[in-house]
Amino acid sequence: MALVAVINLVIVGFDLSYIPLRDFWLLGQVTIGEIKTAYGQLPGIELDLLPENVSQSITQYDVVKGIIPNRDTQEYLAKVEQLELELASNGVDSARAKTLFGDIRRRSIEIVQTNAFAEANKTGNLERIKNRMRSHLPNQDNSAKAAFWRFWTPDYFQGRVAEEMAFFETEIKPLLETNYYRAIGENGGYVDYFGLIDFPFGVLFALEFLGRTWFISRRRVGISWLDAMLWRWYDIFFLLPIWRWLRVIPVTVRLSQARIINLNSIQKQLSQGLVAGIAEDVTEVVIIRLINQIQTSVRNGDLGRLLSQQTTNTYVDINDTNEIIELIRILAKVTADRVLPAIGPEVETLLQYSIEKSLKQSPAYQGIKMLPGGDRTVSIISYQLVSQTYSAFSSTLQAALAEDKQFDRLVESLISNIGKSVSSELQAQQSMTKIELLLVDLLEEIKINYVQRLSQEDIEDILEQTRSLRQQS
Repeated sequence: MALVAVINLVIVGFDLSYIPLRDFWLLGQVTIGEIKTAYGQLPGIELDLLPENVSQSITQYDVVKGIIPNRDTQEYLAKVEQLELELASNGVDSARAKTLFGDIRRRSIEIVQTNAFAEANKTGNLERIKNRMRSHLPNQDNSAKAAFWRFWTPDYFQGRVAEEMAFFETEIKPLLETNYYRAIGENGGYVDYFGLIDFPFGVLFALEFLGRTWFISRRRVGISWLDAMLWRWYDIFFLLPIWRWLRVIPVTVRLSQARIINLNSIQKQLSQGLVAGIAEDVTEVVIIRLINQIQTSVRNGDLGRLLSQQTTNTYVDINDTNEIIELIRILAKVTADRVLPAIGPEVETLLQYSIEKSLKQSPAYQGIKMLPGGDRTVSIISYQLVSQTYSAFSSTLQAALAEDKQFDRLVESLISNIGKSVSSELQAQQSMTKIELLLVDLLEEIKINYVQRLSQEDIEDILEQTRSLRQQS
């Protein structure tokens, strides 16, 4: 289906470009380097890219676009062909030749004056014809009509029939052949039968779209058929009879899904470009929004209610557990069971050293020192004191951590009293209002000084750091 979509897109592209490129399909030529200015002219190089038989085959597409040869230019070329035969048979001075010369002169002036190329939007080709005729037959007024009038005369063709007819065949006739008439339909628009070519593709893509979206809705839980259609929104472009160039979107997606092309690098570049474009605005908006909400909460007195635990809404307990008490219990249990035994020797050594140092600095130590074994006695006493004290503290803590509702109530009461004390002291000193004003001003200064600096930070540098981290990972 991806390859079918590519074929359809190629056909659509050819149809959309046929009218603008019809001169190329008809003549099979391109001109490179042609420059015309008021100071000079560079004719350029003409390249024949398409054989004549290929051009004739391609231009059969005129039937699809409702294109038929322009009657005026076709009659003009027919008269020139008759003149060429007459000149080859009877020469320039024959009566029929003179009649044909006069008829062609009249038609030439009529084509220039009425702009027979306007309907096909080929006025530029008419100007090229006029410029070539002026260059071939310069005149004082630089008039294309005067050049045509002089060109189609028996006197001018006298003795140069082959040369002048070759000029017309190579320089003028191809441009005249590009003119056409496009039929108008009953709807007021140009006749175009491309819909008949595109219709089978539309039926195929419509059936595939319905089948694929139905299959998605059956496989995915909670996805309706309409949701699946929205999921494959890009396939809708295959079903539209207008804006057919938009089919490049589903074709690209399908080629990527079929792993015929790899769009990962392009997708990364697009996403990074999008991020670079909106990151600055989003960052600034989010942070300012957050700071504004904090300022609003402070102005509304939420800080004071938080400290005093006088919230207007009932606190919702989802598990009948005081999480603060449990956290304290877990931390204390880890400390008692794991931390204190692990650091016991170091703590005892430190405490013993501190006690011995204090005892040795006391006046009583001088008397003990004079006794036999006085120093050793001091060390033994300090060691036993530290060991028993540390052991008693660890045991007491472990015992306290056992399931004890009284312990829970005491800790909860302690935390509650701390909050109440802080809140009451702040309110007693009439500091809450001042604190709130200072917090609001501080947040405003943060917005002015830091948020603006953050928004002005080079987003490309941030993206470069992101790419570097991804490469390292």
